[in-house]
Parts: sequence; C-alpha cells; structure tokens
Amino acid sequence: MSPRLLITLACLAAALFPTQGAENPFTKMENCLYSKSDWSDGDSFPIKDATGKEITIRLYGIDCIETQSSEDSDARRLLQQQRYFGIHEQGRDFAIARGRDATAFTATSLEKPFTVHTTFADARGDARFKRVYAFVTTANGEDLGTLLIKAGLARAFGVYRSTPEGVSHDELRQRLSDLELQALRRGIGIWAKTNWDKLPEERRQLRKELADLDEAKGNLPAATNSGKIDINKASRAELMSIKGIGEITANNIIGARPYKKIDDLRNVPGIGEKSYLKLSVSLEVR
Repeated sequence: MSPRLLITLACLAAALFPTQGAENPFTKMENCLYSKSDWSDGDSFPIKDATGKEITIRLYGIDCIETQSSEDSDARRLLQQQRYFGIHEQGRDFAIARGRDATAFTATSLEKPFTVHTTFADARGDARFKRVYAFVTTANGEDLGTLLIKAGLARAFGVYRSTPEGVSHDELRQRLSDLELQALRRGIGIWAKTNWDKLPEERRQLRKELADLDEAKGNLPAATNSGKIDINKASRAELMSIKGIGEITANNIIGARPYKKIDDLRNVPGIGEKSYLKLSVSLEVR
C-alpha cells in the first residue's frame, strides 16, 4: 500500500471516528503541604507547594459529604449525598459529621509532604475560592481519592480524566466504582451507618429530585446571563442551568477542559451530534 494511500485512509478514519481531544499534560508538584482551614472537605482543601504558594485543589473522581450547607447549592448537594448513602433520616448534622470524618482522614493522610498532579483545570463550585482539579499522591505513594473510597468516606462520583499513570477516564471511573462496592459490602465508614431497608426509597427520592430539577430547567433561559456561558470557566451549577445538561454531563464537560474552540465539545463523553447542536447555542469559548 502506497504512503499516499495510507495517509488518505488515516485522514478518512480521523474524520469518521474522531477521538477525544488530547488532554493537557500534568504539572507535577512535589513536597506539597496540607493547609488547615475551617471550610475544607475531604475532597477539597488548600495546599502549599514547595515555594509556599497556596493553592486550593479538588480531587478528581470522588465526592465526600459536605461539611457545611450555608449556600443553596451546598444544601442541595448535602441532601443528595444523604440520600445516596442512605443516612437522610439521621439528619443534617449527622451527615455533616461524616463529612468531617473525611476531612480528618485527608488531613491525617497528608501529614507528610505529598505530590500533586494538576493541569490547573478550573474546578469552580464555591465563589469564595478558586479551585483546580488534581490527583494527590501521599508520602506512601497511594492515591488519596482511592484511599477515601476504600475507607467508605466518599462515593465514586464527579469529574474524571486520565491519571498521571495513563489510566483512562472510563477505566478510572470503573475502578473507583468497584472500590466503592467493596467498601459498601464491608460496611465501613459512612456505609456502617446506612439504613439498608430504606436505601432503595432514598435513592428513588434522589432520582425523582434530580428529574424534577431537569424538568424545572426547561422553564429557564438557555444561559444564566443574557449572553452565552464560557465553557472553560462555568461552574457545575451554571452548566446544569442549561436544558439538556445534567450533573454527569456537566462533570464530563468540566473534565475535558480547557477548550480551544466550541467544536471540542463534540469530544466530550455522552455528547452526540444532536446534543452538540443544541448546547453550542448556549456555550462559547472566550
């Protein structure tokens, strides 16, 4: 087969079967230190790099229970987490205490200098703090998110991307889900407090509440402002204000940042051509 024909076939394959855009390379930061704060969660907390600069990071792929619910978005997420773990009937304060268990676990796991891998992808969620998504490796060489799941202090949920070791987006999601199942089976961490008899009803309520939110979005304008939403900076809540974007899709959109052009949206898992055409009128790259 001639080189020219090979090139032609390769170009045709790329056009017919586009792959997800190349992800930005990680920046590796060693000898980082954990910074204590009164607002930290198990999955979101400030650190100091080797130069002393403070950065707030949000772990990829996991979700710990909120430690406060002063804002509407926090309160809604806390309720969803209570229903997911089957601990709603035990009350808000009980759930927040379980979130603080995760915070304490993270602080203990990061007592010694650790390593952070990040592309500085925007992880907005709290207007008070600029956060970036990251993977954290402890001094013992273990992934912090994995440890939290194994301890039963987090669920496998959130923004995913390939790991510094090359584990793919989808494989990471599945691995963390499998570890969550193991923690659930062992009844450790939050799962030790789950009301198993009521869990099916709690999760049914969770699905209903999320469906109601999706239905309500049908009566909202296409964007939170009069103009389009910046896909590189929008928070999860802002993305979910657009009809057709649920929490999983919003997480996938965030995980694929940054975008160089709006067409890159086609590479996001779960967004087909029809979805792209609908969403592209509400989103832009600034």
